Amino acid sequence: MTSTPSLPDLAASAVHALTGERWAIMDASLRVPRTPGLYAIYGDERAWSDLDLTPAPDQPLYVGKAEESLVSRDLNGHFATNPNSKARTGGSTVRRSFAALLRDVLSLRAVPRNLVKPERFANYALADGGDARLSEWMHARLTLAVWPAPTGMPVRLGDVETAVIVRFTPPINLDKNPGKLARLSRARADMATEASRWRPERPEGALRD
Repeated sequence: MTSTPSLPDLAASAVHALTGERWAIMDASLRVPRTPGLYAIYGDERAWSDLDLTPAPDQPLYVGKAEESLVSRDLNGHFATNPNSKARTGGSTVRRSFAALLRDVLSLRAVPRNLVKPERFANYALADGGDARLSEWMHARLTLAVWPAPTGMPVRLGDVETAVIVRFTPPINLDKNPGKLARLSRARADMATEASRWRPERPEGALRD
């Protein structure tokens, strides 16, 4: 009789998979299953340098979960690999974290996610082609590993995610991370402040008060 896997068993399985085969972002769409699971984002040495982090290419930069589909959440949501999907930093905490640390490297500027109704500035978007520059950097510098969750898993996917984050302490993770990067929290707060100060540009030639 097959025993029911425990949380430590599932976490060990996830760690094994997430430290195994990795794919370039644009190749991953052919490999990543459309199932729930965990994913780990890795960076090359240039990525760690651009992020002003001590290089550790064998450590994930970020670990996350997809409750429905690794493809829709991960590849389309964070990396915009589908040509029919548009990169939206305002809807991706992963992109906002990378953007905050790459603000100077990629000349990124934060704006409200909804320019018509500016609010929720912590969920900032990027202006002036910033999304395209960020996506290009991510596609060039990052790789991806995944762990598809087994069918009928007896514990919550979020609990497995927590165990894996505690194991790896990836620097881009803020939630659940005992080794979270204080500098990242400050950088994201700075971007949110910048977004809150956004004002629509006056049309050229408009009268000034």
